[in-house]
Order: sequence, then structure tokens, then C-alpha cells
Amino acid sequence: MALPEQRSTADIRREPPGVTLANPALPPVLVAAPLPPFTMAALDAVATVHRLWEGVDQDTMAGIRGMAASTLAGPVGEVLFARMPALEIVANFGVGYDNIDIAAAVARGLVVTNTAGVLDEEVADLTIALLLATIRRLPAAERHVREGHWLEQAFPLSPSLRGRRVGIVGLGGIGKAIARRLTGFAVDLAWHGRSEQPGAPWPRYPSVEALAAACDVLIVIVPGGLATRHLIDARVLAALGADGVLINVSRGSVVDEAALIEALQQGTILAAGLDVFEHEPRVPEALLALGNVVVLPHIGSASLVTRRAMGQMMVDNLAAWFATGQALTPVPETRG
Repeated sequence: MALPEQRSTADIRREPPGVTLANPALPPVLVAAPLPPFTMAALDAVATVHRLWEGVDQDTMAGIRGMAASTLAGPVGEVLFARMPALEIVANFGVGYDNIDIAAAVARGLVVTNTAGVLDEEVADLTIALLLATIRRLPAAERHVREGHWLEQAFPLSPSLRGRRVGIVGLGGIGKAIARRLTGFAVDLAWHGRSEQPGAPWPRYPSVEALAAACDVLIVIVPGGLATRHLIDARVLAALGADGVLINVSRGSVVDEAALIEALQQGTILAAGLDVFEHEPRVPEALLALGNVVVLPHIGSASLVTRRAMGQMMVDNLAAWFATGQALTPVPETRG
């Protein structure tokens, strides 16, 4: 029988929380912002948890070896890292990790992990729902019934998904899951992304603007951060055209919100479906006042089953690191 320190990462993931550590003195982990109760309970089973929002003295901070981060905590970078000289790993609750200063993490030799893969299907489901809700004007149709207007007149005819060409900006795990679903709708697909995708059967366009010009639905699912800030700008929206529909399920920073509002007001594009915003949870009043936009409160992965899986992957990354020195899902910048 293998000794605890010789166990494989796969073995660790099969074991229930709380039995993966050889040392009974659980490693100190800082949680940057409240996480779901089931995730906090799983963390408590594998670590000595310190909650930043409750106040943590500097002596305790100096001994912190792991950190559980999330977008709810806001930016995580050098100011906080400097208070934790013993920090080894930052496990993020989410697939996107633009909330973490990766350059600062790399400079300190930290491992950063995310929850890659476990939320792909959920976000893809939500994307299709948002696309249909936006094109077929489903929220407005429901209000038509609830407010009694159906008694007075039929709901106006809506646009349709039929005959449209859908462009996907970002063909990673979520992008591919969205594309798989859309093949069942018999629409033409195309895409743009920074990386080659061997075997992808759909045409790839050299730029977002070129993709927008060739399509009348644009679905955005790329990472946030400086590299993609305002990737969808006034030029891209103009290329999408007056019958165009924008769906953003990535990060709010990816879309120039002021340009989008102007495009929706002036009819430069037909409609937009948004699950994310530049300064969420604040949403511009000018956007909320528009009848050709569907807004959701960043719920792409927000189902109970998926959030449980995300939390467990974050905990598994911490447990695996402290038991074996190997994380399960390190982000590309900190692999090595």
C-alpha cells in the first residue's frame, strides 16, 4: 500500500475531503471573499481557513501557504501577496482568472489554478438560452402576458434564429460546447480565436471585425484582461450590422459598453444579450432603458451542481498541492 506522500493526484481526487493530507496539522489557507457554504465546508476539511473579511493579523498572514480567490474578492495582486511571504498557491473559484495579477504571481513563483472544464456545459447551456431569449424577445413576451396585454392584442412577431450565421469569438472549451449545441439548430457557424483549433470544422476568420462582417450573430466567450479589453468596439458592432445580435458571456470588459449602448440606441445592431457588464453589479441606466437588450446577473455557471463542482475543484487543487506539490489545473502561465 502506498504511503500518503506517494499517492497519485488521481487517488487524491477520489478520496473524500479531509483525508488527503499526510500532516494532521492542516495548512493555513486564506479565503479572500465568502464562497458558497458547501465550498467553505470542504475547505475547512482540508485546511486551516482564515477569512480575510473577518480580519487577519499580520503574524497569521505571514504563515499563509494557500489562497482561495474569486472575482467576488476583486483584484488580487502584489499588495496582498507581499503580506504572505510563505504563499505557494492561489486557487481561483472560476475558469476566468483576470482577477489575479498573473505577472505578480509568476514573479513570486506562485502556482495559480482555475476551475477549467467543470463549467463549460453549464455556460454553453446558458448561452443558447440567452441567444434565443434575445432573438425571440422572450422576456418581453412574458411581460406581455403578466401585464395583461395579451387580452388586448397579440405579441408582435419577433426576429428568428432561422437562416442566420453565428460567429463565435473564442473557441476554447466553452466555445466548442456552444458550437456543439448550435449544430443542432442547423445554423452556419464560423469563429475567430488566438489559437489554432485542429479539427474544428468551421471556417476561421483572421479578426473579430472580419468575423462580425460575415455573421449576423456574434457570441463572445474569451478571457478577460487587458489583452481583450474592448475587443468588441464600435468598428466590430458596425461590421455586425443592423440585423446583428451580440451575445456576451465572457467578461464585461471585453465589450466597449458605451459603444454598445450607442449601437443599440441608433439601430447599428438589432439586439444584445448580456450576462456580464463592465462594472457589475452596476449596469448603466441607459442600457436598462433599452427594449432591445436582455440582461442577466452574471449567472453563466450559477447552478447548484456546477458551483459545487467548481468549489470542489478549487479545494482539490489545494489538497493536491499540499499533499504532492502538484496542482491539478494550473493555468498556462504558471505551469512548469
